[in-house]
Amino acid sequence: MSVSESRGVLIAAGMTGGAADELLDQFERLGYLDDVSLSQQLVRAAVERKGQGRQAISPLLTRRGIPRDVVETVLSEMPDDDLERALEFARTKARSLGARDRETALRRLLGQLARRGYPSSVSMTAARQALDEL
Repeated sequence: MSVSESRGVLIAAGMTGGAADELLDQFERLGYLDDVSLSQQLVRAAVERKGQGRQAISPLLTRRGIPRDVVETVLSEMPDDDLERALEFARTKARSLGARDRETALRRLLGQLARRGYPSSVSMTAARQALDEL
């Protein structure tokens, strides 16, 4: 859990704000709570398991209460391989769209890539290349 999520749990359990902050500070010092490590784990899972891009990962981290500066730092550490990941995903999905006409297949691939947070230019390049390779 993030520090923010943990604070919400403590407050919901009836702890006062000051006491919760003291406990959370202690947990951070001891390494029990670490928003940077949590963010890195969430990014790794989003990329490796879900094939998501930066635009989908950023709101995920924000919803988890990760501070904006931590989100920006962790996302800047991501390798710049959006096109490679998008192309890999598009190739997999393109095979299942093979019976469709090219425009329908392209439209569906673009939608799937957009939902995973890839920029439109990356999505278009990946979708076209994957369909061309079929």
